[in-house]
Amino acid sequence: MEPEGNSTSAGNEDRETSDLPRTEDRSRGGAGRLRQMVTFFLGDEEFGVDITHVREINRLMLITPVPRAPASVEGVINLRGQVVPVVDLRRQFGLPALEHDRRTRIVVVDLEGTAVGFLVDEVSEVLRLPESAVESPPAMVGSLESKYISGVGKIDDRLLIILDLPHLVTGAGEGGWIVQA
Repeated sequence: MEPEGNSTSAGNEDRETSDLPRTEDRSRGGAGRLRQMVTFFLGDEEFGVDITHVREINRLMLITPVPRAPASVEGVINLRGQVVPVVDLRRQFGLPALEHDRRTRIVVVDLEGTAVGFLVDEVSEVLRLPESAVESPPAMVGSLESKYISGVGKIDDRLLIILDLPHLVTGAGEGGWIVQA
């Protein structure tokens, strides 16, 4: 696939917003502390990550494979001179592979000073979710992937799986990185 360019920086209020609609408080629930989330899809499931971790959102670009990398690591990208690993979240969560298309995005997050890209099917929106609309993940969720979930958000008639990024990817010494299995 040809690189498409164009990125959207999550920390810049002047950014292009055509790819990332902003919404106000979209859940049932009262006032209180709001969590601002970037939401995206993997298949039919909607996930969210805290916007404070999101550095930027990029269209699919050239990803260079890395020999002997963990299975869920798609490869690395050159992001303005910085080499950034890209994790395919479909592989990480054991979902079937999907052909990349014009909606595929790389969500670049900053975890304790380390940039990591997450390959997702489609970025949905930025929303504000009251803390009261977020519950702990159900205890009955028994899959390995459940350790990556920090909560479940209730938004009108849908549920948002909130990922715990520090547990999904942790920094390794010497500028390396480890994808949790």
